[in-house]
Amino acid sequence: MSDVVLAAVLAALVAGLGGLLVPTLIARVPEPKPKPESESGPEDSSEAEPPKTAYADIAARPGLGWRSAAVSAATGALLGAAVGLDWSLMWLVPLTPVAVALSVVDWHTRLLPRVVVVPATLAALVVVTAVGLATDQREALVRALWAMVAVRSFFWVLWAVRSAGMGFGDVRLGAPVGLVLGWVGWGAVAIGVWTSFVAFVVPALALALWRRDRLMLKKSFPFGPFMVIGALVGLVWGTALAGRIWG
Repeated sequence: MSDVVLAAVLAALVAGLGGLLVPTLIARVPEPKPKPESESGPEDSSEAEPPKTAYADIAARPGLGWRSAAVSAATGALLGAAVGLDWSLMWLVPLTPVAVALSVVDWHTRLLPRVVVVPATLAALVVVTAVGLATDQREALVRALWAMVAVRSFFWVLWAVRSAGMGFGDVRLGAPVGLVLGWVGWGAVAIGVWTSFVAFVVPALALALWRRDRLMLKKSFPFGPFMVIGALVGLVWGTALAGRIWG
């Protein structure tokens, strides 16, 4: 068995097992504090957002465990096949089911819980730093740290310019996305971030054209799942795509 196949199998197995714990992780996320009532009064109640779906209700959705395990296993296999038996699997594989859990939560609530994103980021940062120093891959480590700051800052600017179109959870998620992509290379960073926007815009545009409804373009959609998709594309194909585009 080649190293690539072995890495793909091991990553799929471990990530898949982690995916089975996605409902447990979601169920343990504390509910956010309720927002204060609007000063505008009850006349605006018709425009109010629907009540947030409880995390416990999301976790209890039938089949969530095995679906999360399947997605995590498939993603792990892709990552393992892409990087082989590389040190980067030490953070990519554990982050995979966490990314699946965050995508599920964001899709149903348009929230990326700080209590999940921040600890996951810090844990990945510790492992990346330890591996970078222990294996003397300091160039990759420095690039990963710079990319973490750059990507998070980029999303922070977007949030500051138009906070109505992006939540601060997306800004927080930019840190681990930049970290893992930066370890691979700046080409992976560029392709990963670019793909997240393409994956976000194209389906919405296609849906608006299909329904012939321009209001669909103004509807709010969660961005977190598309950031995860972009990160996956950047990790697996980013370097090759960047090489073809920019040489």
